[in-house]
Amino acid sequence: MSVLISVKEAEFLYLKEKTGATAGNLSVQIQKLKEVEYITVEKKFKDNYPLTICRITKKGSTAFEKYVENLKSYIGK
Repeated sequence: MSVLISVKEAEFLYLKEKTGATAGNLSVQIQKLKEVEYITVEKKFKDNYPLTICRITKKGSTAFEKYVENLKSYIGK
């Protein structure tokens, strides 16, 4: 979510690189975020290779902002 909040959309490989997550772990996290409608996922092909593009939704953006505010409150800032 922290990557998507700044770029609005990203390809799977970009997210994998930025997060350092394994492909399997990232796939599970993407599915969970999609299920709660925090992101949308578009699957297509580019040069005969699968391409997955993730985009943050308004609901996801709002939830992330609330999460950050809760963290700030917790640490006293």
